[in-house]
Amino acid sequence: MPNAQRKILVTSALPYVNGSPHMGHLVEYIQTDIWVRFQKLCGHDCIYVCASDAHGTPIMLKARELGITPERLTEGFSKEFVDDFSDFGIEFDNFHTTHSPENEAIVGGMYATLRESGDIYTRTIEQSYDEKEGMFLPDRFVRGTCPRCETEDQYGDACENCGATYSPEDLIDPVSVLSGTTPVKRESEHYFFKLSEYEERLRAWISDATLDKNVVAKLDEWFEAGLQDWDISRDAPYFGFQIPGTKDKYFYVWLDAPVGYIASFKHLCDRTDSLSFEDYWGKDSDAEVYHFIGKDIMYFHTLFWPAVLDGAGFRTPTSVFAHGFLTVNGQKMSKSRGTFIKARTYLDHLNPQFLRYYYAAKLGPTIEDIDLNLEDFTARVNSDLVGKLVNIASRCAGFISKRFDGQLANSLPDPALFAEFSGASEIIAGHFECREFSKAMRQVMALADKANRYIDENKPWVMVKDNDRIDEVQLVCTQGLNMFRSLMVYLTPVIPAVSDGARAFLGEDNWRWKDASIPLLGSRINKFLPLLTRVETDHVQAMVLQSQENTAVPIDDKSDDDMISIDDFMKVDLRIARIDKAEPVEDADKLLALTLNVGDTTRNVFAGIKAAYDPETLVGRHVIVVANLAPRKMRFGISEGMVLAAGPGGEDIFLLAPDDGAKPGMRVK
Repeated sequence: MPNAQRKILVTSALPYVNGSPHMGHLVEYIQTDIWVRFQKLCGHDCIYVCASDAHGTPIMLKARELGITPERLTEGFSKEFVDDFSDFGIEFDNFHTTHSPENEAIVGGMYATLRESGDIYTRTIEQSYDEKEGMFLPDRFVRGTCPRCETEDQYGDACENCGATYSPEDLIDPVSVLSGTTPVKRESEHYFFKLSEYEERLRAWISDATLDKNVVAKLDEWFEAGLQDWDISRDAPYFGFQIPGTKDKYFYVWLDAPVGYIASFKHLCDRTDSLSFEDYWGKDSDAEVYHFIGKDIMYFHTLFWPAVLDGAGFRTPTSVFAHGFLTVNGQKMSKSRGTFIKARTYLDHLNPQFLRYYYAAKLGPTIEDIDLNLEDFTARVNSDLVGKLVNIASRCAGFISKRFDGQLANSLPDPALFAEFSGASEIIAGHFECREFSKAMRQVMALADKANRYIDENKPWVMVKDNDRIDEVQLVCTQGLNMFRSLMVYLTPVIPAVSDGARAFLGEDNWRWKDASIPLLGSRINKFLPLLTRVETDHVQAMVLQSQENTAVPIDDKSDDDMISIDDFMKVDLRIARIDKAEPVEDADKLLALTLNVGDTTRNVFAGIKAAYDPETLVGRHVIVVANLAPRKMRFGISEGMVLAAGPGGEDIFLLAPDDGAKPGMRVK
């Protein structure tokens, strides 16, 4: 490995904070964190920044629906992301938000530079307008049939089937996602960035960035189709930064979101005397800058973003690393199957180090999707981490502690074998550097097999019974613990919490990558404590069940599609019901079992309102219920309806109550 210290800035795509983090999110942040930890372990100056993506129409509308400000909505979800990331061992040097003064100032400065140079200009365009909602529709709020391959129900900016990009006006039979009505055309003046003028400069950047071959192939398609100038503005109402000098125009979220990388770093620089902003983002910067992203946002990061940076006087990224999506048990994550698993739900049941290792064992440098097979997850973690890795230490530690007062031998009995572990350092480091994590894990586990074979062949548990061979026991176990130590150094970026436990056991304060090649001899170790326990199948099942708890579908319904038409909505029968009985559900954290009087009949309904209401206070209360909902089979029984409520969750859940004079069974109009 090269010894020269590198200066590296790393980012992950900014999480869009209008919902909770889930297992799919974690692929990218764990991948990035592993790479960053590896660079730091090698002694490089590596900084990892991120931020919450806090602007745009979806956030504005969700906040309006909940009756709170967009700021409050994004602050709540941002905290959830930060807390969950932290519990998964993901360590940012700075985590900020795009809704920040730093971001507004940088975006405004970039806009002024690009406007002055003529790279941003205005023109009047026709846009989709929802007359019922009284607003222009963002691309993703229009759906229709793809104009190229004629696949139905596609977004207004890109087709998920053929990958074509277009504008909502190009869709066949477009429909507003908000109201279900057909949008009309209205004129509006918009601001455009001259992406079409940057083809030559972008091709030069792409040739230097060593992008994945599949990414380059996609870029070639976009170049062949011709780069289109980029609409960087949106009409009010919109949650974002107002364009200077305008009254009702805002920067499109995809302009200020990637600028959030720079703004987060600026926020860190302002609090760190040793950091120079220009050293990393100036035109003459010699630092390395890498973006880890999902393959669905390649267009923004490999065309629009480097072009805007270049035109605004900033350096461009060294490279962009794209990854694929996550499937669970070979299929798209599903609420009905309990495989749309939130990060916190996983943490409620399983050790986060398990997932870090499993993702590492699956990840490579390409944009291929990876699969979280829950049976394979259980088997692989138990086999690799518990059965192979930790087993090495547990088989040797007791002999050293009990027979030699915790003292390691002063030499290794098989230096040639240790040399194999030491010699793997450069190969494994190369795999980490190239994001070939799965290859690195295979190499580590192959060495773990060798270590276990060595212990099996030498049988210290037999030698310890022969007083003439006691010294050999110390030597063999010292060899075993040093092989374990080398493997733990290699796995430090992947399972850092386990590594911390191993270092504490071995009596060391910190590790560097080179320590894997230097044996630990003659020192005293501490009492060995279990570093990991096995994954229990019932814990995995409990995680899946918890994911199903509030998202179960009708017994005969297997659909994962959350969208309904206005005609479907008109079928909903809303009735007034009186709560005749309310009691907690055993083994359910959130549910109350309600007996509802709906006039001509009673219904048993499970409602996730336990944290907000004392069951005794609900008896006799009138509520609104969906009366014609198909029965739902849940692990606690059958639920025969749905009580309507609002709020962000937890203690802040508010039952929708009818007006005074309500009677059970009355329809709600």
